[in-house]
Amino acid sequence: MQTHEIRRRFLAHFENAGHTPVPSASLILDDPTLLFVNAGMVQFKPYFLGDAPAPYRTATSIQKCVRTGDIENVGHTTRHNTFFQMAGNFSFGDYFKEGAIRHAWSLITGSLDDGGYGFDPERIWVTVYENDDEAERLWQEVAGLPLERIQRRDGRDNYWDMGIPGPGGPCSEIYYDRGPEHGLEGGPVADEDRYVEIWNLVFMQDVRGADSPKYGAAPVGELPQKNIDTGLGVERVAFLLQGVDNVYETDLLRPVIDRTQELTGRRYGADPADDVRFRVIADHVRTAAMVIGDGVTPGNEGRGYVLRRLLRRVVRNARILGCTEPVLVDLVGVVRDAMGPSYPELVTAYERIAAVVRAEEETFLATLATGSKIFENAVADTRAGGGTTIPGASAFALHDTYGFPIDLTLEMAAEAGLQVDEGAFRSLMDEQRARAQADAKARKTGGGDAHAYREVLERSGLTEFLGYELLHADATIVGLIADGESVFSAGEGRRVEVILDRTPFYAEGGGQQADTGRIVGDGFVIEVDDVQTPVPGLEVHRGRVVSGEAVRDATVQPEVDVERRHAISRSHTATHLVHAGMRRALGDAAAQAGSLNAPGRLRFDFTSPGGAVPATVLADVEDEVNSVLLGDDEVRPYVTSMDEARKLGAIALFGERYGDSVRIVDIGDYSRELCGGTHVGRTGQLGLVKLLSEGSVGSGVRRVEALVGIDAFRYLAREHVLVNQLAEQFRAQPEELPERISGVVDRLRAAEKELETIRAREVLSSAGSLADSAEDVGGIALVAARTPDGVGGRDLRSLAGDVRGRLQGRPGVVALFAPDGDKLSFVVATTEGARDRGLAAGDLVKAFAPAVNGRGGGKPDLAQGGGSGVAGIDDAVAALRAEVARAGG
Repeated sequence: MQTHEIRRRFLAHFENAGHTPVPSASLILDDPTLLFVNAGMVQFKPYFLGDAPAPYRTATSIQKCVRTGDIENVGHTTRHNTFFQMAGNFSFGDYFKEGAIRHAWSLITGSLDDGGYGFDPERIWVTVYENDDEAERLWQEVAGLPLERIQRRDGRDNYWDMGIPGPGGPCSEIYYDRGPEHGLEGGPVADEDRYVEIWNLVFMQDVRGADSPKYGAAPVGELPQKNIDTGLGVERVAFLLQGVDNVYETDLLRPVIDRTQELTGRRYGADPADDVRFRVIADHVRTAAMVIGDGVTPGNEGRGYVLRRLLRRVVRNARILGCTEPVLVDLVGVVRDAMGPSYPELVTAYERIAAVVRAEEETFLATLATGSKIFENAVADTRAGGGTTIPGASAFALHDTYGFPIDLTLEMAAEAGLQVDEGAFRSLMDEQRARAQADAKARKTGGGDAHAYREVLERSGLTEFLGYELLHADATIVGLIADGESVFSAGEGRRVEVILDRTPFYAEGGGQQADTGRIVGDGFVIEVDDVQTPVPGLEVHRGRVVSGEAVRDATVQPEVDVERRHAISRSHTATHLVHAGMRRALGDAAAQAGSLNAPGRLRFDFTSPGGAVPATVLADVEDEVNSVLLGDDEVRPYVTSMDEARKLGAIALFGERYGDSVRIVDIGDYSRELCGGTHVGRTGQLGLVKLLSEGSVGSGVRRVEALVGIDAFRYLAREHVLVNQLAEQFRAQPEELPERISGVVDRLRAAEKELETIRAREVLSSAGSLADSAEDVGGIALVAARTPDGVGGRDLRSLAGDVRGRLQGRPGVVALFAPDGDKLSFVVATTEGARDRGLAAGDLVKAFAPAVNGRGGGKPDLAQGGGSGVAGIDDAVAALRAEVARAGG
């Protein structure tokens, strides 16, 4: 049975049982606790926690998932993938254990003709949580399983949570016995390679805290209602139903292995070590394609780093297998063909995916050359210090600065007979990740406990957003929060968070800055400076009570700052136009990767694996966008289904979560995007769009900044005044200015070069007098002098060498100090006779450098350095004289 058919049967089974089909969420959701969606229940998390009411009682989905905790097991086991498809059915306060067991059993053992999977009931085993008598009883009553094929396990195996604080509960896992040829008798507790887990039924009822009940900790609370969350591993079912040995040989991954054989000339199945590499390549290239398809680009942090690591493991393993040519573009094409029927976005985004992996492969080849040199230095430093372990900080620098994956560093260290302080490296990585997550969470929640928000949500429901049509309205304060706690009132001067039953204020999201304004009540006014959604569907207005006393349940009039809203809306509409213009100029690979829509200005990030965008292209995009403004096209928002949006070709942005109903914004026939932001009514209202700059913000990601409306006009007006002033100064027409200014710059450079030559001659001409001024210190000629201010390092070295040459025939030391403002440079040169007396230039520098707050070094005949203690030159000369005297004595 092909994988696409396995998916179809699962969804059909639960739709027929009354479940609402829900499309897979993006792998990237707005959750600072997760790098990637790692379970089918993630998009339903608010419903389990009670943060938002579920729009359906039961649901079913097949969710794209990525887990990187098992990355080291990939290729070594029969069942581990980084990307996998999690088929699930969910109940939000509807059925519980009995219903979950009944639905699962009827699908896995149902006949093929009846839409089931046709597994032999006699080969099914299950496990239950160690004290779950009810689940054990239901498996016997509902499925007819004998007690000997029901095993109890502790929380490490049969308690599920997300690995972070949140929903969880005991679970029951379904296993299939592959037969005695695959391992030991005795059920899942004896051998999980023979008995393969295919489905996990989670009885979601608890809220876990910092410590997981998986390891004995008690839950910190109960969920508002008992729920069901199940996860069937599509890839695992596929390899069992297709009669292959592991998940890598199914119809979706085997084509990648086959193509790798063609590219490398090696044969899968001939060498166990090579087989692991084939599987790693197949797994990682599929995960990379799916992740890039959802908008991630390679980088040195977070998701970008995970993606970079996956891609570089593919390239490195392909190289080990003997492939010398680029492989990534070829292999992601195979993934597109295999996965496209279930994930059509891979087909539509293929151009961008291919461009990203092509650029990353080219970068990695350069990284291997540069990073290997840095690694060799780290090895040399470790050995020089008598150690056998490369510091974690060095490994982190290799990763953070040069993009070296830690596994590559570990492998190369082992080849050099060394270890790596992996614990210190992981700590540095965790610190970096924790900082990023804490920043994101604090911004969204204001650093407060989400409990106060949930209490308001449970009492008053979701906030009704009025802001598409209204900028002021009547509303009721349903919640007041101060210092993280719910309060009944807040007096003048106090910072407060206000929750209304309905609001015209737009909360920050989708790159659009939050509205500001006022909330006016009977006898009080609150100035609003930020609006956030710390829990889905609940808008929180943050501000200060500027007069009176704000009271909960009061009737108020929220008033948005109209000028600011209109300016932001102009910027947001302009961002859509710039996005469309870039895609027209650069192709679909120029996909949005982030944005900021602020009053009068915008920042637009987009993928551009080809590097910098030529200035001519930017000029063309700017011209085209402003032509659209002249056309005064209608900006038309409307709501439709997600399926219809796809048919219409609307652009969906990575990381955004879309439901069954989505909002599309059409700008004439020039742009069509899914967007929840606010916009102008017609393009003519933008007035003007001026692109200011274009530059890199990461590997394969570029950023354009622009001004919109009156801000763009004022910028150009200032530019016009500046050009007129320059034209007047140069007595030239504006179009002649580039040539005139270029000529002046060339003449200035020539004059500076001539001055440098004259100054060098003057400096060098003093060599004779300096040599003549040498004092005798214990039979050694010492020249220690301060040169004129501003003598450059090259001239200083030349002068010291010339003076030394005039001292030949006797032991001599030359030390010259050149002040430059509050800093100085110095050079020390020694003759052969001085070196025979034990005077080395580098050692002399160490003797006097502290006097000028400096440092330096070099060879025995010549050393140099610098410092910041110009006032200490005399002390430095005294220290140098004393050191020379010791050698002379």
